[in-house]
Amino acid sequence: MSTIPTVTLNNGAVIPQLGFGVWQVPDAEAAPAVGAAIEAGYRSIDTASVYENETGTGTAIAGSGVAREELFVTTKLWNSGTVDWSGRQGRDAVLRAFDDSLAKLRLDHVDLYLIHWPRPMHGTFGNVWKAFEELAADGRARSVGVSNFGPQQLEVLLQESAVVPVLNQVELHPYFPQLELRAFHDEHGIATEAWSPLGQGGALLGEPVLARIAEKHGRTPAQVVLRWHLQSGVIAIPKSVTPARIKENIDVAGFELDADDLTGIAGIGNGGRIGPDPQAFDWN
Repeated sequence: MSTIPTVTLNNGAVIPQLGFGVWQVPDAEAAPAVGAAIEAGYRSIDTASVYENETGTGTAIAGSGVAREELFVTTKLWNSGTVDWSGRQGRDAVLRAFDDSLAKLRLDHVDLYLIHWPRPMHGTFGNVWKAFEELAADGRARSVGVSNFGPQQLEVLLQESAVVPVLNQVELHPYFPQLELRAFHDEHGIATEAWSPLGQGGALLGEPVLARIAEKHGRTPAQVVLRWHLQSGVIAIPKSVTPARIKENIDVAGFELDADDLTGIAGIGNGGRIGPDPQAFDWN
């Protein structure tokens, strides 16, 4: 079993630096996929309400035979149509959404609860983050953070609350390395977590420079990219439903990218975002 490094968050919690994501995994496939991931050695599992696979994820966790305290489970609040960001009903809506996620996961707490998307047009977080603070205070969410936030939203949140998000989960891969945002995170003690860390495969994993580095180390391009994340200090949550690839993605110990490798990977950064720009969306 591969040894996965860890990251200590700003509240002292420890998260594996390599986790397993279930975005776009149908609920019926989530249980076998998450089960295979846990069997392969993953101890961090990332899901979300909007993925509609918390039930399957919870089934896999319950049947894994792995002690709960050995697992780091993340889920996320989906705000569209659920949360009144005006502040009048935000708190209660968040708590209802959290209880629903917890029931589907068959857990009495999660290790991390995230605001899934910001709403930049509204400019404030009202009672939403206050509800997150409550969940953290009573231990039902051991840590709280955000996803897809830019520096502007983080600045607002930091001004509104003394509770700093433990991490920000954002699109990040060699095409889109998010250097400016990562610098902001470092300044404020916020960890960086990458969704789509492999750039959803395709063009990125076909890059000749990655093929050359992979051949040099006797690895695959995907393993090279995941190693790049780890050496960059980024938490990564690759997704797969294929058992062989699930095992391959966690097998990133035993080799180190050197300075030439890192320079080559830096050279393919092109600002190419794959997902939508969070600054341009109002999910209502």
